[in-house]
Amino acid sequence: MSNRTLYLFASAAPPLFDVARVIEDAQADGWDVCLGLTPTAARWLAESLDGLAVLTGNPVRWEYGLPGQPDLWPPADAILVAPATFNTVNAWALGLTGTFVVGVAAEGIGKGIPTVAVPCVNAAYVRHPQFDRSIETLRGAGVTVLYGEGGFVPNQPNQPGQGDPAVYPWRVALDAVGHPGAHV
Repeated sequence: MSNRTLYLFASAAPPLFDVARVIEDAQADGWDVCLGLTPTAARWLAESLDGLAVLTGNPVRWEYGLPGQPDLWPPADAILVAPATFNTVNAWALGLTGTFVVGVAAEGIGKGIPTVAVPCVNAAYVRHPQFDRSIETLRGAGVTVLYGEGGFVPNQPNQPGQGDPAVYPWRVALDAVGHPGAHV
């Protein structure tokens, strides 16, 4: 087991279905992985949750614990939010912590935990004026956002959901987590 803990937080977008391979890659990089999901992502992976918990050695989480319950995860050394949907990016930047993933990621900023985010949105969503503001807010807060050349590039607006999950920059994201701030 590693002495470095990575919180991998994923939203419901097609690259989510590669999460088991990404966990194995992160483990090969020396990370102990804790997987957190948005509620919709947890529904998408419902049949795999037990297997993912075995793979990580940690419970998969998508809900806040109750007051007084012990934390089930070790403290994070780094956080990777990927894939980060339009909703996750905007809620996080605005501090709207209604979901476990967004709440812990927002708190991570305040704790100074090195954090990398990789959006997964189509070009129609990125034309909404809040998206660019949210990206800039997160970058201004110290989050390494892999968006644009060298990171995630949106698919065309007339093809929502048609992006190729195989080209999602998972390896770039894991490398950035190992060296936060080295990518912009």
